[in-house]
Amino acid sequence: MDQGRPPLIFAMSENAPTLSIVIPLYRSEATIERVVGELAALPVEGGLEIVLVNDCSPDNTLEACRRIMASCPVPVTVVSHARNFGEHNAVMAGLRHTRGRWVVTMDDDGQNPPSEVPKLLEAAQRGGHDVVFGDYSAGKEHAAWRNWGSRFTNAMAGWLLEKPHGLYLSSFRCLSRFIVDEIVRYEGPYPYIDGLILQSTRAVTAICVAHKPREQGRSGYNLRRLVRLWLNMFTSFSVAPLRAATVLGLVLSALGMVGLVFVVYLYFTERGPEFGWGSLMTALLVFSGAQLVLLGVIGEYLGRSYLTTNRRPQSVVREVWRGGRS
Repeated sequence: MDQGRPPLIFAMSENAPTLSIVIPLYRSEATIERVVGELAALPVEGGLEIVLVNDCSPDNTLEACRRIMASCPVPVTVVSHARNFGEHNAVMAGLRHTRGRWVVTMDDDGQNPPSEVPKLLEAAQRGGHDVVFGDYSAGKEHAAWRNWGSRFTNAMAGWLLEKPHGLYLSSFRCLSRFIVDEIVRYEGPYPYIDGLILQSTRAVTAICVAHKPREQGRSGYNLRRLVRLWLNMFTSFSVAPLRAATVLGLVLSALGMVGLVFVVYLYFTERGPEFGWGSLMTALLVFSGAQLVLLGVIGEYLGRSYLTTNRRPQSVVREVWRGGRS
């Protein structure tokens, strides 16, 4: 259980594998066995291990994980959550159970080809980078709204997190042991892994990788989860929205003062039109709406601070199994 205790950080040992692969699972019954089979066949010098995090999937994903543990030719760790916590929380739980000198995080649906994993690892090792992101600039096989959401997320990350210009952020990434140990120190209930990376290091880059269409099943990533990801980025790793709220408040106040001066001028010169109920209510709705938006932004920060202070768990691990061949 990842509540109320220090993060689990593995010390490097002689038998630690070169590579750990972390995969969060949700509705993965139809795809994960094939994905793990391809990963296990990768020629990684120094060996690899696979960490699967079942984020309380409602299908038979856990049974598929048990079959994998019984037959996989490489070490496999299965972490089972007591309830659904979301992708980033699941990845954080998986990172805490890795031992590799390098760690790759990837999706469970086969859209991240296992054959591209050595390319990420080689780029990280050769360039001495802390993180190498997979860049889907050659083509991304998502629905149009998902592609738009990714572009918006990357654009906002450039403003809020001071992301290097041109760097593409994706969930298919290779991380060094150093940066993994830094990331898992975070115990808050709203992790955003790319935010944790960018506040810890600037030794990051991206390389072009393939992205395939989802072969089976349906994605558990919907608009609600995307909005939650944006809120994590906006309110957990930057105070820019609060500053924007302050600027907006000042601008509206200035406009109000200009309008007041203009109304007084029209009154004394007796040139003003007859203002009625409609114009008054329109102005009231505009300024009231702006006030509610600003209060909502401030309330989001306060609410998250409250939940963090009360130690809302980042994740709760029910069980951990280890299998495969050592």
